[in-house]
Amino acid sequence: MKARLLFAAAIGLMTSFAAAAPALADALDTITSRNTIRVAVPTDYPPFGSVGPDMQPRGMDIDVAKLIADKLGVKLELVPVTAPNRVAYLQSGKTDLTISSLGKTEERAKVIDFSIAYSPFFDAVFGKKEPPVKEHSDLGGKTIAVTRGSMQDQELQTLAPAAKIQRFEDNNSTIASFMSGQAEMFASGTAVAAAIKQRNPNLDLELKIVLANAPCYVGVVKGETRLLAKVNEIIREAKASNEIDRLSRKWLGAPAGDLPE
Repeated sequence: MKARLLFAAAIGLMTSFAAAAPALADALDTITSRNTIRVAVPTDYPPFGSVGPDMQPRGMDIDVAKLIADKLGVKLELVPVTAPNRVAYLQSGKTDLTISSLGKTEERAKVIDFSIAYSPFFDAVFGKKEPPVKEHSDLGGKTIAVTRGSMQDQELQTLAPAAKIQRFEDNNSTIASFMSGQAEMFASGTAVAAAIKQRNPNLDLELKIVLANAPCYVGVVKGETRLLAKVNEIIREAKASNEIDRLSRKWLGAPAGDLPE
């Protein structure tokens, strides 16, 4: 009898503590109460993200970050990142979202969640007109610059394992390696190469071979379902209103096309 009374008292005490304890706020609540959303973006990867003549960030990813902040009705804090640390910043709580030309992979999906796609992105290898490249196997023995941890890095390992891959910590260093003749070729997005060609119209540069079509997704902290649902809602509305298509034409020079959910 005494044991049952003690058990009942313990249950009552636990219930009262549970009732008194405040519910843990999720990411969407935190962003709303803070009135600021922190978004990881690239500043070295035009046209997705770069620093303009006015020293302000600009690009496809920057505009998508602004779109999401506007729809949430909060201030936007842009956090510059590089390809190797853009997921780590999200995992460590330094940012609320990552909008940084981020492709979806099985490995990344184990540690973060992904929105629906917001931008097209074709990965390819670029270089001088000679030598010709018809198959991925033709890349064997060629020195190819790539940004460490990027989608192109993973694709080269799978499709061209015999290539001599030079890995760099940021996109500017990757491009500089090719421009200086240190690497024969480089792997990047087609829009990035187009931006380079636009700035250097006499540059001997062509698309050698496509690696993959890897659309861009917004990275969200694992398990933050309300924030993820809200981001998806904003992107779907922007697709329906043709805002995503307008941004794609503005920054990538091509329509957004049929982006995957």
